[in-house]
Amino acid sequence: MDDARKAQAPIKGRGAASYVDGRYAVTVARGEDDGWGSVYEDLAEAPHPDTRVTEERARSIISRNDSPDIGFSQSVNPYRGCEHGCVYCFARPSHAYLDLSPGLDFETRLFAKTNAAERLQAELAKPGYHCAPIALGINTDAYQPIERRYRITRSLIEVLDACSHPFSLITKNAAVTRDLDLFAAMARRRLVSVYFSVTTLDNKLSARMEPRAAAPHARLKAMRTLHEAGVPVGVMVAPVIPMINDREIEHILEAAHEHGAGAAGYVLLRLPHELKQVWREWLQLHYPDRAEHVMSLIRQMRGGKDYDSAFGTRMRGEGPFAQLIAQRFAKAHKRLGFGRLPALDSAQFVPPRKPSPQGELF
Repeated sequence: MDDARKAQAPIKGRGAASYVDGRYAVTVARGEDDGWGSVYEDLAEAPHPDTRVTEERARSIISRNDSPDIGFSQSVNPYRGCEHGCVYCFARPSHAYLDLSPGLDFETRLFAKTNAAERLQAELAKPGYHCAPIALGINTDAYQPIERRYRITRSLIEVLDACSHPFSLITKNAAVTRDLDLFAAMARRRLVSVYFSVTTLDNKLSARMEPRAAAPHARLKAMRTLHEAGVPVGVMVAPVIPMINDREIEHILEAAHEHGAGAAGYVLLRLPHELKQVWREWLQLHYPDRAEHVMSLIRQMRGGKDYDSAFGTRMRGEGPFAQLIAQRFAKAHKRLGFGRLPALDSAQFVPPRKPSPQGELF
């Protein structure tokens, strides 16, 4: 990004501070000074983009993967883009496929799959479908703010409930408690588990990094609510970022344990594709005094690069600092008595019937 396109200031309520160009962009905007300095004056005032939602009809809804370091084989995402605006989100580069910016567009140009429940029911009804737990809302949060309006996530859970299909989800939003009735009923049949992503317990840091996600204390309260209703809950300390939130690992685990979490994990900051630029920009705006030190430690854990996508190390990194984080996490994990959440039961699955073009008499 040239000097005329650099973000001048953070944008309140947004994680990214500019429209970082996507790697597939056909046309690219560049600011050029006309000699009067006007381009710099225009950019000195930060934009305040509104959230725009495009309704779309998905052709398929279940995504599958065979990655050895991911604990699920299939997932469903009711939305594309995420209004939470987490500046560190590994999914930001996926917006480049839509010729949209992984920066501000990712958190302001959202897509709602309005036929998601219909597609899910059709795919589960296929004769060759093999039941395995579905991870709900992995690429973008299934309980981001627009779920209040669209209720797509709830409709998906209702389909899974009706055919006794197991699923898990991870969220940063306390709005998950809205669907407590479904979670509690499915938990009694060993069909659901819920993880909460907790990045920090510091409200100010959370507001900077994940501006439209629920506050840390609200996530913990929601965790306790689900736990007391019998829903297995866990915590993900994610992402761990050196010199930003790594000092909080033990405190987050302790708080989550007190609120009912039975399992815990962590993921190191990942910076694929354009996310490197979004992250560096955020660092310079919020922590200019330590930005280079943070990036130096990140590179030490990534084989000298900003990011290494190799299986086996992409989630945890390598080198002395990564080993120190792993040791601290393991020690706290053992001290607090974290274990594993109960295994989800796929044996109860009953395929939904395909809708008949003639309807049904009974």
